[in-house]
Amino acid sequence: MYLEKITCPADVKSLGGEELKSLSQEMRDALLKKLSIHGGHFGPNFGMVEATIALHYVFDSPKDKIVFDVSHQSYCHKMLTGRADAFLYEEKYDDVSGYSNPDESEHDFFTIGHTSTSVSLASGMAKARDLNGETGNVVAVIGDGSLSGGEALEALDFAGEFDGNFIIVVNDNDMSIAENHGGIYKNLKQLRESNGKCECNLFKAMGLDYVYVSEGNDIQKLIEAFEGVKDSTKPIVVHICTEKGLGYKLAEENKENWHWCMPFDLETGECKVDFSGVESYDDLTVNYLLEKMKKDVSIVGITSGTPAVFGFTKENRIKAGKQFVDVGIAEEHAVAMASGMAKNGGKPVYGVYSTFLQRTYDQIAQDVCINNSAVTFVVFAASVYGMNDVTHLGIYDIPMISNIPNLVYLAPTSVEEYFAMLEWAIEQNEHPVAVRVPGNGVVHSDRSVRMDYSELNKFQMDKKGSRVAIVALGGAYQLGEEVIEKLANIGIDATLINPVFATGIDSEMLCSLEENHELVVTVEDGVLNGGFGEKISRFYGSHDMKVLNFGLKKEFPDRYDVSEYLKENHMTAEQICADIKSVIS
Repeated sequence: MYLEKITCPADVKSLGGEELKSLSQEMRDALLKKLSIHGGHFGPNFGMVEATIALHYVFDSPKDKIVFDVSHQSYCHKMLTGRADAFLYEEKYDDVSGYSNPDESEHDFFTIGHTSTSVSLASGMAKARDLNGETGNVVAVIGDGSLSGGEALEALDFAGEFDGNFIIVVNDNDMSIAENHGGIYKNLKQLRESNGKCECNLFKAMGLDYVYVSEGNDIQKLIEAFEGVKDSTKPIVVHICTEKGLGYKLAEENKENWHWCMPFDLETGECKVDFSGVESYDDLTVNYLLEKMKKDVSIVGITSGTPAVFGFTKENRIKAGKQFVDVGIAEEHAVAMASGMAKNGGKPVYGVYSTFLQRTYDQIAQDVCINNSAVTFVVFAASVYGMNDVTHLGIYDIPMISNIPNLVYLAPTSVEEYFAMLEWAIEQNEHPVAVRVPGNGVVHSDRSVRMDYSELNKFQMDKKGSRVAIVALGGAYQLGEEVIEKLANIGIDATLINPVFATGIDSEMLCSLEENHELVVTVEDGVLNGGFGEKISRFYGSHDMKVLNFGLKKEFPDRYDVSEYLKENHMTAEQICADIKSVIS
């Protein structure tokens, strides 16, 4: 076995042609076993096995610096840079993250999880190298799906003027997470069909030298190409054509579904986690939108490369037809385009993960909110229960967007309230509206739900009590209910408030609490700094009312256990009740 003996890239260089082929199979075998047990990014890594071997065979990491875009394909790199045990032995699977990570190895230079960044980051490293009079190759690895991102195009444009060694490996598998979208992919198709020789060439047009490798899963051909550009004194693109998911038939035939996987059965490919009968907001949302689209042709669903975030599988995209738009990995464009649609009579609904909403701050503020365009944002995984890799945290959305003027950020507490808010958001034309999808699962409620939210920042008092008022926002509402029950057990008949809005406060209701309350407690599923609770604290700053804010501390947690993290942040019903008792005793 070769893989278990690889402790550093130098070990790869000692292998011959057939040995390298055996190594590639061992890497796929290790990936298949680990991902079937642990889950993770499947297709990108299976397609990049040979290219990663060839990169480390030719270049001299870490002196030669290899920067992986999004790092969905970095598992193979980790195997060859001293971290093979984390893929060979089940007890060590969690020793490494799913992304490049400088804390793990000197061969990783950035913690990366968002797309379209590698060319920019690598160009900076190349510039610093030259300023310091150093030598060595700088290699940016970027997938074709990431090329649609504005940052990638800006970086390629800059690279065309760069004076020095800079190598850009474009891994073209004719796929993003789903299918690619955008005009540049027409040119990539032309390049593939002409063996890289067609007159129209995106990369040459930007001033870059160009090498084409049609067989991007052939180690020897890749080695020859990389040896040909090593120590180049000018910027150059090596365009390699690979197959996403290569080596596992199901992944080859269903590339979108196998971009990322849960633990699965090796023989059948069936997911080991049974989701049958479990409601999800993505399925509920797409069914709702498809029905509305049938009745109103002005409604359009928008995604930036992640259609499944709100249930638009390939089948559902076909049903929606022209009323669904995937702009590719181009979040900024998605938001600005949505503003244009809204201004010209459309009803755009942009479904997005909270972590990717971060990339659109300027467009939300400038293109949407200053212009008061009635765009509907549906924000998923904005929760401690969402993705927990440090690069994909969704817990910063409230401080980020709730303080932008004109934006209305609604926080539903149940599925019934969610659809009431979504309906209002789509049909009104006075405000940009974001709806924060609860992250704690689909919770049904028989509580009365308002259908009109045009009276902004009007809170809802669901239970009237005294002494203590619990203001529980959105997905934290059920935690607020738990606190109310526990307080009742110790003789405190507390008030429970659903604030509904994350973007403002109900001054009238907050003033009324002063008549028979001595403590107001806020609970939110997000970061406290700049968050919802601080709005309440600021309101009561010159009053006698005591306020306690419960939420998450400002930090970058990585791969946390939710239960433990909530305890660490004092976000359990028991802890909140204990703090309340200490204040009012």
